Amino acid sequence: MILEMKVPSPGESITEVEIATWLVQDGDYVEKDQAIAEVDSDKATLELPAEASGTITLKAEEGDAVAVGAVVCLIDTSASKPDGSSAPKKEDTKEEAPKKEEAPKKEAAVTSSTAETSSETKTYATGTASPAAKKILAEKGMDASSISGTGKDGRVTREDAVKAVPSMGTPTGGSRGTSRSRMSMLRRKVAERLVEAKNTTAMLTTFNEVDMSPIFALRNEYKDMFKNKHGVGLGFMSFFTLAVVRALKMYPAVNSMIDGNEMISYDFVDVSIAVSGPKGLMVPVIRNAENLTFRGVESEVKRLAIRARDGQITVDEMTGGTFTISNGGVFGSMLSTPIINPPQSGILGMHNIVERPVAIDGKVEIRPIMFVALSYDHRIIDGKESVGFLVAVKEALENPTELLMNNDIKKALEL
Repeated sequence: MILEMKVPSPGESITEVEIATWLVQDGDYVEKDQAIAEVDSDKATLELPAEASGTITLKAEEGDAVAVGAVVCLIDTSASKPDGSSAPKKEDTKEEAPKKEEAPKKEAAVTSSTAETSSETKTYATGTASPAAKKILAEKGMDASSISGTGKDGRVTREDAVKAVPSMGTPTGGSRGTSRSRMSMLRRKVAERLVEAKNTTAMLTTFNEVDMSPIFALRNEYKDMFKNKHGVGLGFMSFFTLAVVRALKMYPAVNSMIDGNEMISYDFVDVSIAVSGPKGLMVPVIRNAENLTFRGVESEVKRLAIRARDGQITVDEMTGGTFTISNGGVFGSMLSTPIINPPQSGILGMHNIVERPVAIDGKVEIRPIMFVALSYDHRIIDGKESVGFLVAVKEALENPTELLMNNDIKKALEL
């Protein structure tokens, strides 16, 4: 029996996907539920499992865009499983070997050709230059031996020196090749959304700095107990997420978005966290962050980050979100202007933590400082709300015991 495998719908509003990678070859025997391909949608990369066991016949090439519901391969379920592993045949491996041996021959040919060219050049370039030519070449930083003279016996004349063009670089035989590859559908969608955000929002960015000393002190004292009790680390994301939740309650306009001529405000907080995955930027969502504790946030961040890294994140897990937090500090960023994730109206950018001299009670002290940035849509968020929101985040991070833990650290950390 021949089974037609069709592209399943990866999510609402998605009409086509792209075959990113075939994980099997045409004619291979596959087992039921074995991953046979990775497909890109404009929101995520998903694995396509075999619907039955049998011999597979591919009907689409890598890079092809196929409609949801289209047939991408056939599986002959009547085929029997071959003996041994389903690894590529030895004949296929042997066919690749001669190709690798051709490279040295080409290099030899290039070397030979280069040698002939050099030989010809030396025949016409004597390296002897007239006094006037020497002066001009010296001003250009050129050597007479690199010029083919037109004078008697190959002598470099003044006219030759004037016409000579200085080298823009010394050829050393190094690689100067280029490569071209097709962007994944996810990467193209990210690019499209970034341009959309720049073109359709009145985006501004406000900045502030946070003294991270109180959080450092809390983490140093309680991180081991926290990890032993809950199995996850006590990182910065929980502090920032809960600080954002508090600030959004104080400034609800930042937790809003535009829909046509209307403004939609939310009484819940779904925080999108920007993470770097193997296929590019992904933004999974922490749902109802206002109901989560430090343990809840850290557990959810870890779960979503692992799924994004392993390419298992689903469309539903990246859909929605009312506010975004982006941590460029993990890559060493000192300061940046993050781009809004539409249709949201705000995004908070975290950066690296650097010890800096600051004035404390009239004295200079060294403190771990992080610069933070809030990019916002000025169409619905005024300067007062944006600056007030960022100041509220700063206050909570610099006084977490009182403002985020209600002066009961062990209860807040569930220790």
